[in-house]
Amino acid sequence: MTWVTDDNAALLTDLYELTMAASYHAQDMNEPATFDLFVRALPEHRNFLIACGLEEALDYLERFNFDDEGIGYLSSLGSFSDSFLSRLGELTFSGEVRAIAEGEAVFAEEPILSVTAPLIEAQIVESFLLNCITFQTMIASKAARVAISCKGRSFVDFSLRRDHGADAGVKAARAAFVGGAAATSNVLAGAFYGIPVNGTMAHSYVMAHEDEEHAFRTFMKDCPQGTVLIIDTFDVEEGARRAARVAHELAPQGIELRGVRIDSGDLANLTRSVRKILDEADLEQTKIILSGDLDEYQIERLIADQVPVDSFGVGTQLGTSGDQPALGGVYKLVADARGPKMKLSTGKGTLPGRKQVFRVSRNGTLDHDVIGLEDEVADGRPLLDCVMKGGRRTSPPDDLTSVRERCSKSLEALPERLLALNTNGGGYEVTTSPGLKDLIDRFGSHTPPMGSS
Repeated sequence: MTWVTDDNAALLTDLYELTMAASYHAQDMNEPATFDLFVRALPEHRNFLIACGLEEALDYLERFNFDDEGIGYLSSLGSFSDSFLSRLGELTFSGEVRAIAEGEAVFAEEPILSVTAPLIEAQIVESFLLNCITFQTMIASKAARVAISCKGRSFVDFSLRRDHGADAGVKAARAAFVGGAAATSNVLAGAFYGIPVNGTMAHSYVMAHEDEEHAFRTFMKDCPQGTVLIIDTFDVEEGARRAARVAHELAPQGIELRGVRIDSGDLANLTRSVRKILDEADLEQTKIILSGDLDEYQIERLIADQVPVDSFGVGTQLGTSGDQPALGGVYKLVADARGPKMKLSTGKGTLPGRKQVFRVSRNGTLDHDVIGLEDEVADGRPLLDCVMKGGRRTSPPDDLTSVRERCSKSLEALPERLLALNTNGGGYEVTTSPGLKDLIDRFGSHTPPMGSS
C-alpha cells in the first residue's frame, strides 16, 4: 500500500506546477514572488470560515524535498531536462510565510496565508497548500456551525468511516476538534494530535450476543469505564428499560452506565421517552447521545424543540461537509521582483500586492475587516503574522487545544447575525484600504468586487 509520506509529499502536486517550474528554470526566472491563498466567495449558507490547516502546511514546507525515487519517477516521464531534475534534487523551501492564525474567523478575499519565496519554490507548493488549507478550513467551519447549533452541548466527530480517504479522516478529526468537537472516534487522530477519543458500541455487538440484555451486561463488565450503550438495535424504549435493569444490577460493583445512544428513528420523541424511562429508574445522571446522519440544521431543530439530549455524534455531514463539500480556495501571484501583480479576468480578479488584514472590533464584537497593503498603518488588529522565515518556523507549533480555544473566542466575537445557519442575517463587511484602492486604480478600472462577504 502506498501512502503520502515526508519522502514523497513533494510529488503531491499537479503536473502543471512542475512544467511551469521547468520553464522558469530554463528561462532563469527564479526571483522572489508572493502568492496569496484565499477564498473568492463564501459558500452558500456560510457567514464565515474558520482558518485551519496551517501547522500541517508549515510542517510540509519545512520537510519539502524530492527524494531519489521521486526524481527517478519524474525522469521516467520524459518531460524534464536533466538540469531541471538535478535542481529539483537539491530543492528545499527557503521562503517566508505570513498567515492568519488557525482558529480565527476569516472571510472572502482575505489572504489566509501568503507565501513569498523564489518563484520555482512558491509555484510547486501551490497544490499541496490548497489541499491542506482549504480542506481543513472547510471542515473546521462546518464543525463551528455544529458547535453553534449545539447551544453548549458537546458533540463528537464520528466521521472516519465516511471521510474521503485515510488522510482526510485524520485531518477531518483535527479540523473538527479545532471547530469545537469535544472528541473524535478516530484513534489514529487521537494518537497524532492528542485529541480526546470517544466511542460507544455498534449494533453488531448487540446482535452477536444471545439477547440485548446479555449484550449490555457483558459490555458493561468488560468495558466499565464510562460505558455508553446503543439502544436502538431492536426497540428503543425496551432497550432503555433493559439498559436500566443492567445498570442497577451492576451498580453495586461500581460499574456506572454513563449514557445511552439512539442512532435511528424519530429522535425527538424517542429521546423524550427514553429520558422518562431513565429518570423513573433513578438514572437521572445517565446521558442521552444522539447520532445518525445528523447535521447542524437537525441539531438546531432538536434543541429548539427542547428535546432532552445531552450530546451528539456527528459523522458523515461533518467529515464531508455534506451541504458544501468543497471550498473554492485559490492561490494567486500578487507580487514579484517587478512589483505588484493583478489578475483582471472577469469574475476572477485578484487584489494586487503584499497585504495585511486589519480586524476592527467594537465593544468586543467584530465590526469589519480592512484588506490593506503590508506597509500601511490602519485601525484594527493585524491578522497576518510571519510564521515562517528562511524555510523555518518562527515559533513552535501552537498547541491544538489553544487553537480550539482561539476558535471558540472567534465565534463569541462574531456579530449575532453571523451565527445564523443561513445568510439571511446579512454579511460581514470587508473593505479595501486607501492604499490598496490606489494600487488597484493603477491597474485600471477592472476592480474585483468587494464589500459584504
